[in-house]
Amino acid sequence: MLETPLGRRPEFYLSAGPSQSRVLPCGLESAAVARRLVAAVLSRWELPELTRSAELIVSELVTNAVLHARTCGASVRVVVTRVRDDRVQVAVTDLDQRPPVLVQSGPDVESGRGLALVAALSDSWGYERRHWGKQVWAELALL
Repeated sequence: MLETPLGRRPEFYLSAGPSQSRVLPCGLESAAVARRLVAAVLSRWELPELTRSAELIVSELVTNAVLHARTCGASVRVVVTRVRDDRVQVAVTDLDQRPPVLVQSGPDVESGRGLALVAALSDSWGYERRHWGKQVWAELALL
């Protein structure tokens, strides 16, 4: 049995591969779980410099999937992939085929800045349609 310093089981069992994914409930509480997953993966890959931005990005992507996907379904999938030694991709998949919309929000608007934040924090971002939905992704690299 794998033990942590406090004797508790770890929240995530991570494989040795270049990609980690988890299926999470389609609810706002999943954003926090996704942040912890990203932090655990980046810690294992020894990429702490990317953690803060990657946590914010995955939180926004999960929140967008939960709030805007008409057919979010029962779950969303979060995927963290090591594209190269210095580059990571964070992606969230949902069942809605509608593309994400980057809107220009005014200073008095309380929401709608999620994808603008993703664009600002990442080196690149985009989405891919799947026959059953879409995957929205963002890539980050070490400087």
